[in-house]
Amino acid sequence: MTTTTQRLTLDEYLAYDGSDRRYELVNGELLPLSLGTGRHGAIIKRLEKIFDAEAERVQNAWTALAGTVGLQSPRSDRWDTVRIPDVSVLTLEQWEVLQEREAVIRLNEPPPLLVVEVVSESTKSTDYRAKRAEYSVLDIPEYWIVDPLVGKVTICMLVEGWYEATEYQDQTVVQSSIFPELALAAETILQG
Repeated sequence: MTTTTQRLTLDEYLAYDGSDRRYELVNGELLPLSLGTGRHGAIIKRLEKIFDAEAERVQNAWTALAGTVGLQSPRSDRWDTVRIPDVSVLTLEQWEVLQEREAVIRLNEPPPLLVVEVVSESTKSTDYRAKRAEYSVLDIPEYWIVDPLVGKVTICMLVEGWYEATEYQDQTVVQSSIFPELALAAETILQG
């Protein structure tokens, strides 16, 4: 017996009443987002606070949002894809535009300044491979892969359309082009 999956367009996804849980849309298919561990959630919350505090300190009109904003992905398949990063950093102007509609940044709109994915057992391959490729095509200047499973933070900076990655562990201070004055050790990020 074969099972067929009904694929959704972007508009159908945005209208979908999946109030029982949150979903990403990948090649037209709904993929439920897992809750992750408490540590996963703590890392997300900590980074959201750190980014907001740093943006305020240097007086940038930016906001960090945990799991709130979707990104339409330019995958080459004919079906739509929408990713929901664990943390997104946007300009306040971008966030204000999203106040009156579904919080999905479309392909023709400016990308976030920075996105973060916190790796879990179920997302390893997607976070390191698929999302890295998709986010680079979206021209997101910086992508953080926070991996508590192996104890490292990978900062991917966009250079001529491709991400150049640097890995940080233990007490090594991460280097961010979006937050250049942020003095944050990898182990502090991984603590949550």
